[in-house]
Amino acid sequence: MAGIFKAYDVRGIYPEEIDEATAEAVGVAFPDILDKGGRTAPIVVGRDMRQHSEPLQSALIKGIRSRGVDVVDIGLVTTPMNYFAVGHLGASGGIQVTASHNPPRYNGFKFSLENARPVSGDNGILRLEGLVEAPPQRAGSENGELRSTDISGAYSQHLLGFLEELPTARRLKIVVDAANGMGCIYRSLLEQTGVDLDLLYFDLDGSFPNHEANPLKLENLADLCSRVRETGADLGVAFDGDADRAAFVDEKGEPIGSDLATALIAGELLAREPGKAVIYDLRSSRAVAEYIAECGGIPVRERVGHSFIKATLRKHEGIFGGELAGHYYFRDNFNADCALMAVFEVLNLLRRRGIAMSKIVAPLLRYAKTPEINFEVEDKSGAITELSERFADGRIDYVDGITVEYPDWWFNVRPSNTEPLLRLVAEATTKTLLAEKQELLVGLLGEPV
Repeated sequence: MAGIFKAYDVRGIYPEEIDEATAEAVGVAFPDILDKGGRTAPIVVGRDMRQHSEPLQSALIKGIRSRGVDVVDIGLVTTPMNYFAVGHLGASGGIQVTASHNPPRYNGFKFSLENARPVSGDNGILRLEGLVEAPPQRAGSENGELRSTDISGAYSQHLLGFLEELPTARRLKIVVDAANGMGCIYRSLLEQTGVDLDLLYFDLDGSFPNHEANPLKLENLADLCSRVRETGADLGVAFDGDADRAAFVDEKGEPIGSDLATALIAGELLAREPGKAVIYDLRSSRAVAEYIAECGGIPVRERVGHSFIKATLRKHEGIFGGELAGHYYFRDNFNADCALMAVFEVLNLLRRRGIAMSKIVAPLLRYAKTPEINFEVEDKSGAITELSERFADGRIDYVDGITVEYPDWWFNVRPSNTEPLLRLVAEATTKTLLAEKQELLVGLLGEPV
């Protein structure tokens, strides 16, 4: 099982790296990392649409129940629905069988604790790995109970409560690309939003026949961008494989950076509750912190990763948080990520402002910024040390990798949590300056991959 335990979840190729025996072993071990030992409340278990997710879910449930722990099977759901079920049902924790946006041969498990708090390398994944290698004692014949629950009605009611009924000059039209992933099950919920829908790839298919279910890669937005332009839609939305991330496209078919989407959603929420903290990841444009402050909020910078963002959101009693990868975290959703809630808030924004999405985004396009650029580097720590010496005249911090700031530009280089890579993001006041600094950094780090 070596290599399948990642920073935030368990993930590998089925059946070579993850199979039913793995799933059962994870189920046996999981109750021991819960706050209350998993004995006072059931564990929620759901799955995505991959062909091997159902047998893995069954094996997982078998392992949990063998510890004398009750299970609530919520069936075919998105990862945000699993988080919601944990909080809504008062469960002791939850597991979602999914490999998110990974290719069809992959599968895995995402975990949460009571109130949908994350399980990560810092507070559980490493311990879980040890318990899987040395399994706890099973309960013998006293298996936990199993019941099935349909969470979709409660989840729909929860989300629709955040959609404002605002008068608009015309009915909005949006294109939504589910990439044949779990976002497909949102069809009926999207139909209740009062917009004209144009749906792309809304047939569940774990082989992802049309394109990879990863909206972070621009090539996977090509069909969405084209359809938005062809139909004159007001907005485009793309979900990833387990629908916990969303990417947005304006009416011109131009992708909107998820950091800028974070700022815009924060502005909507701060208009209702000014003075609240908003968490953003350190790869975000400087415009994000500036806009949050302009909207009366308190910008709080945090390292990359859902466990860190969620913990900081709780610590600061914040209202919202967002990451460059397209995760959006809401206080009123158990501080968990919910891509569809982000979509609803963008719809609220469009209806409230009554102007084109590109015009709403335009004031935030204050700087020139690179996408995240990857480099294969054998000695990651050595490379970061070299950068600290080369840019010693800048303001440096090591919150996540290394960030170096100057008045007119900055960059962050951090090690990937899941791959043997260093990741670079840079931003400058002009495109010319950005090109110059990007060339300098590439010269130091090697050719991008």
